[in-house]
Amino acid sequence: MEETLRQLGGLLLGSVPTIVLFLVTYFSYRLIVHGKLESVLQERYQRTEGAIEKARADVAAAEAKTGEYEQRLREARVAIFKAQEARRQKALAARAAAIAQARARAQEQVAQARASVYQELEAAKRQLLPQSERLASEVIRMILKPVAVAQRPAGSAQ
Repeated sequence: MEETLRQLGGLLLGSVPTIVLFLVTYFSYRLIVHGKLESVLQERYQRTEGAIEKARADVAAAEAKTGEYEQRLREARVAIFKAQEARRQKALAARAAAIAQARARAQEQVAQARASVYQELEAAKRQLLPQSERLASEVIRMILKPVAVAQRPAGSAQ
């Protein structure tokens, strides 16, 4: 056992420079690299989180703009429909006015035609009245002449 302890002591004594070198390396690492590495990792994390937050904010802004765009689009559609309806109403009003005007002209023409026909009728009556009286007299004379000749005595001459 003494032999084992002696070998163990020799190993321990041989490992002292390795342990010292390891401790120097560890403290050098902590002093030189670890602090800077921690700050770089922290900055990277913050930038990553910041980028994620910025991306979330950008997504929210894009959604807001999309909603605003959709609202404007709805308003534009409503305005277009209102303009179309106004044009349609205006066209209907113009059509109704044109129909009313055409109807008034037609009624005026009908009234003029009636007056013209009435005037022609009156003129025809005025022309036909003397002719009808003359024809009636002629018809009566023609009908009554043979009766008058038949009623005269055969010996009387005119």
